[in-house]
Amino acid sequence: SPSLPEYFVVPSSLADQDLKLYSYSFIGRRMPLWSWNHPNGSALVRMANIKDVLQQRRIDQRICNAITRSHPLRSDVYKSDLDKCLPNIQEIQAAHIKLKQLCVNEPFEETEEKWLSSLENTHWLEYIR
Repeated sequence: SPSLPEYFVVPSSLADQDLKLYSYSFIGRRMPLWSWNHPNGSALVRMANIKDVLQQRRIDQRICNAITRSHPLRSDVYKSDLDKCLPNIQEIQAAHIKLKQLCVNEPFEETEEKWLSSLENTHWLEYIR
């Protein structure tokens, strides 16, 4: 995938040939990326959607099992679909543009009440929270 870094961490129990095979199943060939690790064994792994719904469960299970085996306490994987609860990049960019326009075009001192409601309507503070 041209959007992945040259080097990235994967569970050792996933063989290179499995990774190559699975990569074709992910949108943009974006393999799961181990993004963050905590000393207690918790990890954050980002994973793109799988194209083939029929293969999704099998591939998802294989990768989750590999992550579980890599966890020092063998804890179960907790999955969360962030697409459903986070804004996409286009929404963030639109909010940023609205914020910039508000800061340039609306003097705060003259219309404080209107300015604050306009700020809220950009959704910028909600997104960065």
